[in-house]
Amino acid sequence: MSRLEELFARQVQACRLPTPTRELSPIVGRHWRIDFAWPEHLLAVEIDGGTWVAGRHSRGAGFAKDCEKYNALQMAGWTVLRFTGDQVESGMAVDTASKALASLREDQSENDMAQSKRACGG
Repeated sequence: MSRLEELFARQVQACRLPTPTRELSPIVGRHWRIDFAWPEHLLAVEIDGGTWVAGRHSRGAGFAKDCEKYNALQMAGWTVLRFTGDQVESGMAVDTASKALASLREDQSENDMAQSKRACGG
């Protein structure tokens, strides 16, 4: 794991967010991995290091592969959040992930209540 990924993991823990699955491969038949995933909420977090130094995520081939991966995740129903190193270091990444989790949990709770009402004849 990169230094930025370790920092984000510590921030998640400090903010008492649910523990994410790390390096999840959610697309059958593909070897893609998500840096941090909350599969029960279909939330993926990717930490893109090296954005200012021609790192893998900002060069042509790497960028194209990332686009393919993120599009496949979106089509499979995932919410994908991408963050730079600066965003991780400032705390913006964990703040955004926290807000996304809260929103997705609220949506899930509303869906569960609607299903319960239908099941009970309401």
